[in-house]
Amino acid sequence: MVEQITSMDVDFAQWYTDVVKKAELMDYSSVKGCMIFRPYGYAIWENIQRDLDARFKACGHENVYMPMFIPESLLTKEKDHVEGFAPECAWVTVGGENKLTERLAVRPTSETLFCEHFRNVIQSYRDLPKLYNQWCSVVRWEKTTRPFLRTSEFLWQEGHTMHETEEEAREETLRMLKVYEDFYLESLAIPAVTGQKTPKEKFAGAEATYTIEPMMHNGVALQGGTSHYFGDGFAKAFDITFTGRDNQVRYPHQTSWGVSTRMIGAIIMTHGDDSGLILPPAIAPIQAVIIPIAQHKEGVLDKAGELYDRLKAAGLRVKLDDSDQSSGWKFSQYEMKGVPVRLEIGPKDMENNSCVLVSRVTREKKFVSLDNLETEVKAMLAQVHDELVARAQKNREEKTNDAHTREEFLDIAENKPGFIRAMWCGDAACEDQLKDETGGVKSRCIPFVEDHLSDVCVCCGKPAKHMVVWGRQY
Repeated sequence: MVEQITSMDVDFAQWYTDVVKKAELMDYSSVKGCMIFRPYGYAIWENIQRDLDARFKACGHENVYMPMFIPESLLTKEKDHVEGFAPECAWVTVGGENKLTERLAVRPTSETLFCEHFRNVIQSYRDLPKLYNQWCSVVRWEKTTRPFLRTSEFLWQEGHTMHETEEEAREETLRMLKVYEDFYLESLAIPAVTGQKTPKEKFAGAEATYTIEPMMHNGVALQGGTSHYFGDGFAKAFDITFTGRDNQVRYPHQTSWGVSTRMIGAIIMTHGDDSGLILPPAIAPIQAVIIPIAQHKEGVLDKAGELYDRLKAAGLRVKLDDSDQSSGWKFSQYEMKGVPVRLEIGPKDMENNSCVLVSRVTREKKFVSLDNLETEVKAMLAQVHDELVARAQKNREEKTNDAHTREEFLDIAENKPGFIRAMWCGDAACEDQLKDETGGVKSRCIPFVEDHLSDVCVCCGKPAKHMVVWGRQY
């Protein structure tokens, strides 16, 4: 265990804080609730952004940028929406030395800005669909903050689309949720439960909200991303109309979807261990680090440099550490920073035309021929990804329990961390009661694939409508 990193089994919250600090992902700023992204942490976000941006563009989306400030009169046009965000809004009331005639909200999200723009650029069905995405920061005045998970300002992407028909918009809503689900599994090595939020938990102003819910190592859920179908509610509020194919004036149907830098928190808490980070290869700033052994001896650094050039030419993100730190210090340093593969090369290895590869996940050492170096490193990176997926899947399965009665639900909530699967009648009062009685267990989603666990609601005993996944959340 790395010094100054608390064991996750002793204090998971402190372990998390220790890791983000020791791995040099972030630093605290003088503004409460706002954090500084250090280069290594921001590099992870850049890789996430690059990956997701390519997926969005493959679906036909274009990037745009909207203003940071929203006039209060614009924000209040959609009643449910503004009520949902009012407690979290930060307001600008003074510009320079003059009091503003109208308050400006620092954007908590950008639906209203996009709607104002859509009204100006949509006139005909030929202008649809509008498939837009924005990379930006937003501000939500959080009461309790934690790096990456809940900060007053955070980075994210928000997709906003307009469609000719309800069917097309609903298809887009689910298509983008599937993009998130695939990205989590293929790039973050995180399997997740996907489904629809209950009416109580849906996004303010949405007709339907869909979510991706990964489980952290300690059994707590993290809302990993959401996709919303708005219907034509915003279009009516903002008077966005178009002339349809039948020459009739119609309202377009709207979607919105987003993920944020809290994904970095999900990576840390899903994959990390008591030695620090374990980063999925797809988004790791350094996929392989080369450690020269006995680097003072003739030819070692030259050979290490040659291997660096080969791996870089093969398209890998690689680092050669030729500093004067000891090999043992370097091993611990790059384990703590979560580098997926370590390559060791020393005089004896050179004699045998080989090197040692070490997996960050299993710590397995493998002696490989330098003739097959590129293939072997890529194979170990794939192995690291698969092992991370398997471990996360196993953790979720072991920490998911079924409850058939209210007493069983309360017992599991108190004694077994993780998800609870239980039937629900559809009444928000039962959601509130279970949350109150358990001290915070909430509905996470109605999964797309529901098992019929019983005929009655786990809370009130009335006929059940859905199976719900419940859990505590960050």
